[in-house]
Amino acid sequence: MLRYFLGVTAISLFISACSEPAQIVGRVEPHSKSSSELPIASTDPKALLGSQLFFDTNLSKERNQSCGTCHDIANAFVDKRQNALFGAVSLGSDGHSMGGRNTPTAGYAAFSPAFHRMANGEYRGGQFLDGRASGLAQQAEGPFLNPLEMAIPDGDTVVTRVKENGRYEGLFNSIYGQGVLNDPIKGYVAITDAIASFEKTALFMPFDSKYDRALRGEENLTPQEELGKTLFFSQQFTNCNACHQLNNSPLNPQETFSNYEYRNIGVPANQALMAHNGNKKDLGLLDNPDIDDPKQAGKFKVPSLRNVAVTGPYMHNGVFKDLRTVVLFYDKHNNPSRTINPETGKVWAKPEVTENIDLVNLEKGPALPDRRVDAIVAFLKTLTDRRYEALLKDKQ
Repeated sequence: MLRYFLGVTAISLFISACSEPAQIVGRVEPHSKSSSELPIASTDPKALLGSQLFFDTNLSKERNQSCGTCHDIANAFVDKRQNALFGAVSLGSDGHSMGGRNTPTAGYAAFSPAFHRMANGEYRGGQFLDGRASGLAQQAEGPFLNPLEMAIPDGDTVVTRVKENGRYEGLFNSIYGQGVLNDPIKGYVAITDAIASFEKTALFMPFDSKYDRALRGEENLTPQEELGKTLFFSQQFTNCNACHQLNNSPLNPQETFSNYEYRNIGVPANQALMAHNGNKKDLGLLDNPDIDDPKQAGKFKVPSLRNVAVTGPYMHNGVFKDLRTVVLFYDKHNNPSRTINPETGKVWAKPEVTENIDLVNLEKGPALPDRRVDAIVAFLKTLTDRRYEALLKDKQ
């Protein structure tokens, strides 16, 4: 029911707004927006057009899959289908191909800066878990043409599919210039730009979780949640915010809980996924075609923790099902009593990639007793957008 309500609400909001082409302004050249300019207005003409493209199943090989299939609006923009390795990865349009990684949320993704190398030689930003797309528009280009996902052969075919809908053509002409879809290259750029614009609206970044409401003085955290918040932002009792804090102040109203840098934290392999991929290790950032530095092997982009309690399974390969397991996995580096993975009942498996593990940050901090583990989990639940809070109850 929640899926139906949210899907209908979003589509009706954006499509109804798109029903007045005469109100659409002329073309504005694409440009990057800083976090201070986000979100953009939901009435932005490009965003209105992008909302229709985002949910259009005709833009996949078998006309059965949209961007919203794997980035489900009812589930915090992740894929909760259980038809590919029990939800660890996503099933493609052809009904049998599977992606190689767990689908990251599209929520709050607009805050990741363009992919770049920092002064210290490390990398930051970009889209996908290995940063191979610098921004949202480039990211939107990928799934359409990925044979494991929407599986359309080329950008020309995507443009042709869009042109099948005469109403689309009129909107593109109004926004991007007359006849833009007649040029396959410019047309494909316009399609992905529109989708990227939609992903910059407040629908993807409402900042209305219990944490946000408490920050604004509208609600109070429970004592357990307050303890978890203190622990999370503390540099004495945990080291969570070494990677999971974007802004200098924890009071920043647009905190996304990621510095968007790349880390290898020693995540164990998902054996079922590895078997499916021919027992090939996922090298993370080193699999980015622009990176050839072996020191980047095993590193993945630090994810936002917004909606983390409802977007499992976790890690790049979906190896952990429960959020508490993730916290215990971190604690095992400093707590000699944390020897057993509670999900398997066995000793924690060795890292998928043993090189370049960030032990400097992982081994900083004291062991956490169960009370503090539970408090951190409780705090992380407060990062859930208001419209997904019902999903927390479903998980109890």
